[in-house]
Amino acid sequence: MSNNQLSKYKKAIASYLKVDDARVFLFWKGRVGLYAILKALGVREDDEVIIPAFTCVVVPNAIIYLGAKPVYVDIESSTYNIDIAQVEKAITSKTKVIIAQNTFGLSPNIDTLLALGQKYGIEVIEDCTHGMGGFYKNKANGTLLKASFFSTQWNKPFSTGIGGIAYINDASLAKKVQEIEANAEVPSLKDNITLSTLIWVRKNLITPQTYWLAVNTYRWLSEKNIITGSSQGDELDRPIMPKGFLKGLSTAQARVGTKEIIHLDKYVTHQRKIAQEYDIFFAKLGVHIQKIDADYVHSYLKYPLLVKDRKGFIQRANEQKIELGEWFNSPIHPIEKDHQLWQYTWGSNPIAEKLSQHIINLPTGINIDNTYLTKIKAFILSEKDNLIIS
Repeated sequence: MSNNQLSKYKKAIASYLKVDDARVFLFWKGRVGLYAILKALGVREDDEVIIPAFTCVVVPNAIIYLGAKPVYVDIESSTYNIDIAQVEKAITSKTKVIIAQNTFGLSPNIDTLLALGQKYGIEVIEDCTHGMGGFYKNKANGTLLKASFFSTQWNKPFSTGIGGIAYINDASLAKKVQEIEANAEVPSLKDNITLSTLIWVRKNLITPQTYWLAVNTYRWLSEKNIITGSSQGDELDRPIMPKGFLKGLSTAQARVGTKEIIHLDKYVTHQRKIAQEYDIFFAKLGVHIQKIDADYVHSYLKYPLLVKDRKGFIQRANEQKIELGEWFNSPIHPIEKDHQLWQYTWGSNPIAEKLSQHIINLPTGINIDNTYLTKIKAFILSEKDNLIIS
């Protein structure tokens, strides 16, 4: 039964991406998919992996777990994506992989990154944890390179509670990732029950009135490792692989994912519609917005906004029950101290560091209706002097 459910989910993912389901692999979390890809690529001690200095801590964690070194490269202020001009300067004889991250759902320039990889004999893989539903030159995000990984945690394009997907567009590499998937720890009965319960609670008990209490409680319980969360406490303390990290997907996740992915186009269409409303609104205010070229179709998982006083802005938004995100409050979100533990030197990526001190994310999800959007706009107008003008 469990294998049938996982197979059904793989077929649903492959159908959406228009790829072969034999090249789709499932893991407990997106970061596990990244780890599996890097391991299959032969990343090992003393190798270097180039990543944007505007990422989640779980990305350098996966690199460090293999004994390799994350090399952080600054970003473009116009797109929040990796600055490709800086990527070539960061390449050394030890560089094994470049990770092309879709930031907030916007793809970087894949062609230029791929050309760099081919020039130096370096693999380029896609971090599509924000990007499912977007396109680059009419090709779906996550299908453009030899390998990509996706996340289906709570706040991703579609959710299975937590969860990860790897897509491998190469027969030899796919065989290696398949072996890793087959040997991954099988989720326990407790894992299935816990996730099923959390999914049910989120669907049936989380209302606008209970949202903030639920979010704060969930984060606290996750950090204390009391319940299964996106980032467990030990992943945020130090880059040492937690026990049970390399785990496959549960039937509970696969069952929800098979149902949810059917609605992904609807979700992304809604996100783009809300983002368009924000674009029009902010254009009138002269506010910095993410630059989108004609080759890209942005999925707008989140809508970034720069403010002068982020702490005050978020506090006042919370008081008005306006949902905001804080991606990325650090070059290695959510780490705000002891960056050197993740081999990051503060001061090395000034643009990313500056933006991380001022960025907040406006919601675009399916729950944002016209009434909520009007409320958000009214709040932003009340904070007009706090906005960073382009």
